[in-house]
Amino acid sequence: MPYEAKDFRRLIGIPGFSNTLLTNHFTLYEGYVTNTNKLLDALKDMLTQGQTSTPSYAELRRRFGFEFNGMRLHEYYFENLGGNGTVSPTGELLDGIVKDFGSFEAWEKDFKATGLMRGIGWAILYQDNLTGRLLDQWINEHETGHLAGCRPLLVMDVFEHAFITDYGLKRADYINSFFQNINWSMVERRFLY
Repeated sequence: MPYEAKDFRRLIGIPGFSNTLLTNHFTLYEGYVTNTNKLLDALKDMLTQGQTSTPSYAELRRRFGFEFNGMRLHEYYFENLGGNGTVSPTGELLDGIVKDFGSFEAWEKDFKATGLMRGIGWAILYQDNLTGRLLDQWINEHETGHLAGCRPLLVMDVFEHAFITDYGLKRADYINSFFQNINWSMVERRFLY
């Protein structure tokens, strides 16, 4: 069964994100969904035809991680946007942030610093599935740098396409707008107590 692109048009009109930027970003995401499906079909055909030891199969297999994670990370990203401007999580998630970072403010400073690192990629707040510990991590490409055995809770796209239309090279301004639109209830749903 092929993957289907989710409809994130509910985000149109959120503060700090122009309709042009969001519409272009949705189109990019839809491309990842399309390419994930194409790769799944191509890999299945190559398996059926006994072409698994070919360089083409190896390259498509490697490419699959990029396309699939591009699809899924964008879904997490759009899902954790659209909040009402609440500045922090509540309950168990807030308790976890305070436990692992010392305070919400310390975590926010660390997460923003992660997002401001030079380069393209993602800033992600993960939860270690074994210990419950919360960790901020930088991901260069969609498939590179993920923490094994960890669950993404909050995902922030810091590729230029996520902000340059509205903010030029002012990534910090984009990150501030991102924070003003976090849907903490979605992030809290991802958190495992």
